Amino acid sequence: MASRDWSIEGKYVEYCSCDMGCPCESMAPPTQGHCEGAVAFQIDKGHCDSVNLDGVKVVATFYFPRAIHHGDGHMQPILEDTLSDEQKDAIFYILTGEDQPVGTMFQIFSVIVEHHHDPIFTKIDFDWDIKNRTARIEVPELLRARSEPIRNPVTDTEHRMLAVLPDGWVFHEAENASGFAKSIGELKFDLNQRHSSLAYVAWGPNGLKYDLDESRRRFPLA
Repeated sequence: MASRDWSIEGKYVEYCSCDMGCPCESMAPPTQGHCEGAVAFQIDKGHCDSVNLDGVKVVATFYFPRAIHHGDGHMQPILEDTLSDEQKDAIFYILTGEDQPVGTMFQIFSVIVEHHHDPIFTKIDFDWDIKNRTARIEVPELLRARSEPIRNPVTDTEHRMLAVLPDGWVFHEAENASGFAKSIGELKFDLNQRHSSLAYVAWGPNGLKYDLDESRRRFPLA
């Protein structure tokens, strides 16, 4: 089957067990030696061939026993139960990295995730405000996560920490936050004041759609 034409632009948030700022993003080992948490995105504008993906929400919980590039990862996708069969098929086609070049985000995940847990279809609540560095993800009876601004431990004032990754593979620029996330699903974790980041994302079959300058022009953070 020929490769499909697809595009996703929207809002992204992640939670992991690393210290705030996530050393993995600067090529350092994960804080705890392993990596666990959740990622989520809401598609503002998207399609896969003729299938409209506007408004679709995707969540995944994950666990890697070492730094993610060592592989042996676990992942469980969570999608809304209101999606059509065509939308589900399109999302899974994208998530599997099929037909995507080596080094692009979903292709990388297709290599490092070796244990695929059955997908869950249920309700997803997704709230996201990058200007205020806040977010909330809730999947009933499975996952609850929130992001809030990092605060100075002495003065309690808000502290802004911006991640800029010109050669990033998930995003080019993100607002870092303090993350709280608890999962009681198959992949369990309980994270308090750990790493979280919020970013605008734009992905296509060849990876990130825009370079850093164009991404800043389209999705200004300040």
